Amino acid sequence: MPWYNGDYPLSYKNQPKYLRDKAVEIANEVLKTTHNEGEAIATGLKQARVHFEHHPEEIPTDEKE
Repeated sequence: MPWYNGDYPLSYKNQPKYLRDKAVEIANEVLKTTHNEGEAIATGLKQARVHFEHHPEEIPTDEKE
């Protein structure tokens, strides 16, 4: 089931909003190709973290640690 409009996997609950939003975006794309929710959830979160490691300028200033 694709996630949208603030609906996201429970394992994303404690992630910052910017990371969670990107992870959901990626997970939805993975879900379209694999149809495997577990793989989509794990891949989405991992790839979102990688994305922000390479693009720290995209992290909102109020969310930076």
